[in-house]
Amino acid sequence: MDLEKSREEQAGEGCLVVALRMPVRIVALVLVVPVRMVWDALVVAGRFLNGRVFRPMGRALAWVGRAVFVWPFVALWHWVLVPLGVALRWLGLVLVVVPAGWLYRRVLTPLGHALAWLGHRLLVVPSVWLYRWVLTPVGHALAWCGRGVFAVTSLLVAGIATALYWTARVLVVWPAAAVWRWVLAPVGRVLAVVAREVGAAFGHAWRVAGYVSLAVGRALAAFFRWTVVEPARWVYRTVLTPVGHAVRDAVLRPVANAARGVGRITRDTLRSVRVMVRQVRQDVRRALLGGPGTAGKRDDQAVKGAVVSPGGRDERIPLAKR
Repeated sequence: MDLEKSREEQAGEGCLVVALRMPVRIVALVLVVPVRMVWDALVVAGRFLNGRVFRPMGRALAWVGRAVFVWPFVALWHWVLVPLGVALRWLGLVLVVVPAGWLYRRVLTPLGHALAWLGHRLLVVPSVWLYRWVLTPVGHALAWCGRGVFAVTSLLVAGIATALYWTARVLVVWPAAAVWRWVLAPVGRVLAVVAREVGAAFGHAWRVAGYVSLAVGRALAAFFRWTVVEPARWVYRTVLTPVGHAVRDAVLRPVANAARGVGRITRDTLRSVRVMVRQVRQDVRRALLGGPGTAGKRDDQAVKGAVVSPGGRDERIPLAKR
């Protein structure tokens, strides 16, 4: 069905369209493919930057903007401007509205009534008499004269307009219509056909370039996966992981056990040294200052310590005879 439709469309088109279509599409494809590939690369980079950089940065800037601009102004509005506005409204009501209302009721209203009565007597009645007996007759006379002048002017304008109309029709409209019908319209149809074919060619080239760009992107992704990712994964799984396990079991774990043993022995040795130093200090104090026997026995029992041998065996240190 598609082949039959395309054949019918080609049969209904002119030879100019058929002759222009294929070269224009080839040139458009050659020009559009690099542009489409660059466009797709920019789209992928833009999506990555939007998801990883711009959107988190926008959230952070929005939070900072709210913290720096919105929240202080909201607090200023709630705690300063609103109470100040209420106070100013109350002051305006007390100092301006109430005195103005009293002035309007007690002073301006009676004064306005008096002025209206005087204006009616001094202005309205004379103005009505002047309009009725002076202006109306003068206006009727001027209107009759104006109708005559308008009729004469209309006849002159109609004659001049008719002459200008036929002059413009003969000198401008008919030549312009002939130029449009025999020159511009055929040229416009040819240019429309060329523009339509160029647009269709660029659209077709853009779609084809999209498929080409997609195929190139997939090929590059597969090449990167098989040349970098898969070898790295294989090396990590088959080489680095066993080596790491072997190093951990053969080196790190024995070293850690030995370090723990050394630390334990060092702590026990330091404890024994502290006990011996404390015992010597107490013996010197008793030798110099003297003390009761019971206290000395309690001190002897308190300063007895244990020395841990390197083999893990406890050794008691007997007290020296005094």
